[in-house]
Amino acid sequence: MTGRWVIYGATGYTGQLLASRSLARGLSPLLAGRDGARLRRLAEPLGFEHRAARLDDPAALARLLRGARLVLNAAGPFAGTAGPLVAACLATGAHYLDVTGEPAVFAALRRRSGLARQRGVMLLPGVGFVVVATDCLAAHVARRLPGAVRLRLGVSLPASYAGRGSLRTAARHLSPGVRVRHGGRLAVPPFPLEHDFDYGWGRRTGLAVDWADVVTAYYTTGIPDIEVYLDLQPAERAALLAGRLFAGWLRSPPGQALLRAKARTMPEGPPPADRRRAGCAVVAEGEDHDGRRARARLHTPDQYTFTAAAALSLVERVLAGELAAGFQTPARVYGADFVLGLDGVTREDLAG
Repeated sequence: MTGRWVIYGATGYTGQLLASRSLARGLSPLLAGRDGARLRRLAEPLGFEHRAARLDDPAALARLLRGARLVLNAAGPFAGTAGPLVAACLATGAHYLDVTGEPAVFAALRRRSGLARQRGVMLLPGVGFVVVATDCLAAHVARRLPGAVRLRLGVSLPASYAGRGSLRTAARHLSPGVRVRHGGRLAVPPFPLEHDFDYGWGRRTGLAVDWADVVTAYYTTGIPDIEVYLDLQPAERAALLAGRLFAGWLRSPPGQALLRAKARTMPEGPPPADRRRAGCAVVAEGEDHDGRRARARLHTPDQYTFTAAAALSLVERVLAGELAAGFQTPARVYGADFVLGLDGVTREDLAG
C-alpha cells in the first residue's frame, strides 16, 4: 500500500477525526485546506505534511494533487467543494473520495462518470456513514431478494447530534419537496410519506427525507423504486416539516443569514464521550412483484466514528489498487459485506 494521498478540509471536525485516525492506522496523508495556519497547527503534532490550496485556484489544486493517488474530501458543503476537486482529479489522475451526504453531489458526479472512466479515475462519493451503511445494507437485501422492485431504507441517528457543518449543508439544500425514485426516475411525491421500521427497540414511524440513497442505491442494486426515511423525535419532525414549509424564505439572503448565525452558536461536533455512548441503526426492506419481502437491520457506532473507519478503510483499499474507474458506489465496488469489516458493526436478517 503505497502512494501519497490528501485529506482536503482537514481542519474541520470530520477532517480532524480522519487525520487523527490516520495516524493510528499507520497512514500518512498530506493535510490540505484553505487556511495554512490552521493546517500547520493540526499537522505538526501528527507529523504530517500540510499545504494550503484554495478551491478557486485550479492551478494550486493541480499542484496539490499532482503525484497523489487520491484525495479524500472532508470539506462541506460539498456542492461547493466537490466540483473543483473532481476537476483537479480528472486533470491529474488522482482518485476522488468524499464523505458527502448531499444527493445533488452524487447526481453531479454521476454525470462525469464517462470522462472519469476515460481518465482511469474513480469517483467515489459518500464513503462515510452516508452512504456506506445504507448502501451495503441495500445491496445485502437485494442479494437476498433477486428481482426486488421496491426498496425502503430507514435510518435512526442519535438525537440532537448534528454539528454546525451539518446545519450549514442543510441550510443550502432546503427544499419544499422530498425526492424518491419511482420507476427508475427521481420524483417528488405530492404528500409526505411515512413508514414504520423496527430498529431493534420497537417499531417507529419515519418521515421520508431527501437522502443520497435515492441516487446511489439505484446504481448499486438496480431496484427502480427507492424511498429513504429518517427516525425523528417529535421536535425534530416538527422542525423538518417547518423547514420544508418555509424553504423558500430560508433560502433567501435573510433566511440564510439567520441559519448561518444559528450555526455559529453550535459546536463543530459532539465530544468523544458522547460519540462513545451513541449508536445508529439502519433497516432495509425489499419487495418484489409477487409481494415477497426481505428485511435486514444494521447497528453501527455513531456516524462520525463510523465515517472515519469506513472512509479510511476505503482509502486503504484504493491505495492497494482495489478500485474501478468512473462513478461508483461503495457496495458496488467493495460488496455488501464490506461494512461487516468495520469495528462495532453488526447485521441481522429479519423475518419478512
